[in-house]
Amino acid sequence: MSAYANRPLLYLSQHHDATLCRLFAQRGWKISFASNLQDLQALPSGNQPLAALLDLQGGFGDAELEAFEPWLAQRHVGWIGIVSGQHALSETARRLLGLYFVDYHTAPLEHPRLAEALGHALGMARLRPGAHETLRTARPDGMIGSCPAMQSLFRGIEKVSRWDTPVLISGESGTGKELAAQAIHRASARASRPFIAVNCAAIPPTLLMSELFGYERGAFTGATKRKPGRIEMAQGGTLFLDEIGDMPIESQTSLLRFLETGRIERLGGTESIEVDVRIISATHVDLEAAIAAERFRGDLYHRLCVLRVRQPPLRERGSDILLIAEHVLDTVRKQSPARIRGFSPLALRAIQLHSWPGNVRELINRIRHAAAMCEDGVIQPDDLELATPADDRPLTLAAIREAAEQNAIVEALQRHHERLIDVAAELGISRVTLFRLMRDYKLQVKKGDLGLICVQG
Repeated sequence: MSAYANRPLLYLSQHHDATLCRLFAQRGWKISFASNLQDLQALPSGNQPLAALLDLQGGFGDAELEAFEPWLAQRHVGWIGIVSGQHALSETARRLLGLYFVDYHTAPLEHPRLAEALGHALGMARLRPGAHETLRTARPDGMIGSCPAMQSLFRGIEKVSRWDTPVLISGESGTGKELAAQAIHRASARASRPFIAVNCAAIPPTLLMSELFGYERGAFTGATKRKPGRIEMAQGGTLFLDEIGDMPIESQTSLLRFLETGRIERLGGTESIEVDVRIISATHVDLEAAIAAERFRGDLYHRLCVLRVRQPPLRERGSDILLIAEHVLDTVRKQSPARIRGFSPLALRAIQLHSWPGNVRELINRIRHAAAMCEDGVIQPDDLELATPADDRPLTLAAIREAAEQNAIVEALQRHHERLIDVAAELGISRVTLFRLMRDYKLQVKKGDLGLICVQG
């Protein structure tokens, strides 16, 4: 039996070759047949890598071939074409062959070579970034990740969603903290009620109070009618306060009063309105340092930070970076007037090597720019405005050991939420040795900044 026994093969043709079908079956392929777009749409959905054969020897018109393009573009499929000769191909067929096919064979066919080519196509489909991971790592809330840092975040989201208490999401700018807030809301008992977001850094201080609390007619010049505030609009649901660390002190005082009483007054009004909302806040600011500098109220911090989760930066997410890059590119493809084939191997390497100070937001912007600037539909490092990686050289044994050691420490810190005693015990080293290694690898930790923090008394 072949090494590809029971591996899936899609055979798309208007006239299926019985001899070929027997050959495929003898070599252990599990064949699905399609003759038109309706047959393709009726096939079971899935994301496991597979080989596919498209017979272009007449029968399919350009309109039909263009209708097949969404299936041709799927990265978990390795396509092989059968043609009667290059001169017989239409411009549409030539374009699709160049964009999406691993190889093509010209009639008359050499059956053993075609069977080997399909095995190669399957292998290429398996090697493409994200071919195995997309379904497993993509969540209904839009968050993607399989690395330990993201799995820790997902567990934290699941736990805090059970509580109806305030949550603080910490993390660098551009990491997607609002996605985490939406995931907490959707998994909570308030999921059917509103989710209202306020970016405290984007609203001028003079307007923030009226945005949060609303106002009555005549409260100030230009207030021609009553307007409810964001807090009131979130009644029964969740209020997300992004960049809470940039909120002015005077606004912090009013927010604290609401958190203590559960009641608000619109600007210019005298009516006290009871509002039932859950507060989720987020910040890239070190709030404890801001409290020490008297830029943030300590009593408000303790009201907001009952539960806490951390959104990891992109540089800590390992191979997730490539999964996110492929996901972003899939989205960009749908908006692009040009045909985008994908990333070159050097571009993928450049993505892995970049430190991503702007996190996911920077990755999205670079990919959008690259999609517009790339030639022949293949994104290169220059299109991403990233340095072209030097030729890879084999790592020394010492470098491999250091990388494994550093990775083991980082993952242990995440598992134990930075409890250094537990980390040292798991790794079988003393705390002095752990401190030295963390210093050598420039691993800085801040207490309470990873994973889930327990409910405060």
